Amino acid sequence: MTQLGQAIKDPGTIFVGVSTKMYLGYRDSLRWLDELRQQADARPALAAGRVVPFVIPSFPMLPAAGEIMAGSPLVLGAQNCGWADGPWTGELSPSLLAELGVGLVEIGHAERRRHFGEDDAMIALKVRAADDAGLSPLLCVGEESLGPEATLNAGAADAGGTAGAEGAARFVFSQIESAVGGDWDLAARLVIAYEPVWAIGAADPASAEYVSAVVHILRELLGAHGLQHLAVIYGGSAKPGLLPTLNGVSGLFLGRFAHDAANFGKVLDEALSLVYAD
Repeated sequence: MTQLGQAIKDPGTIFVGVSTKMYLGYRDSLRWLDELRQQADARPALAAGRVVPFVIPSFPMLPAAGEIMAGSPLVLGAQNCGWADGPWTGELSPSLLAELGVGLVEIGHAERRRHFGEDDAMIALKVRAADDAGLSPLLCVGEESLGPEATLNAGAADAGGTAGAEGAARFVFSQIESAVGGDWDLAARLVIAYEPVWAIGAADPASAEYVSAVVHILRELLGAHGLQHLAVIYGGSAKPGLLPTLNGVSGLFLGRFAHDAANFGKVLDEALSLVYAD
């Protein structure tokens, strides 16, 4: 088992990750990756592996990113993968990603589902192929909108209370079950990125109360398969200050807020404070 795989099995691990999507060009990505490396190097406590930072740049950056991140605690990720080697023009096979030093691969992001027509069957193929190649699938899941029983105050991300949390958790559970084809041994090797679609790109994340409630119910559902401690991180306009307010969540999947490397460092500090609170 890889070091990352061992970290995923440890319920005490906190994951802090960031994806660039397509926001940064090549030169800006190199500069940003170097800044992230400096943030990691400035925190020697990361070497213990209780907080796992991961970085997901765009595909052309992967070789350079691997060199920049070599010897650091930073885990290299990819934003997508194909489901097989062979005649798939424009795709990248999981085996090639593994050869480039990628440790985990993002699968099933809401944007892939919406804009590129990725359905449950395709996502299941990708999850299996990534796992077969020795990669850790980072499975993105989340409800499209708040349930009708939920009340909005000033906008989607301001949802107060926990109304709608049970429906969201059951929907997310069904996405996980579909992605692994009911193979719960495979599910144990995943990192789940819970990203309510309505919170992606919003000014603020979903409320801590709501996220904590969804994850709590999700863990109860997973517990029927012995996976109550599965790594479940939150994404969707996540930023510094959020992680300490969440209960039962295994970390954060950051987006544009961490394109400022200093913000990534702030969240790492929050994660380290939590794991060493005792």
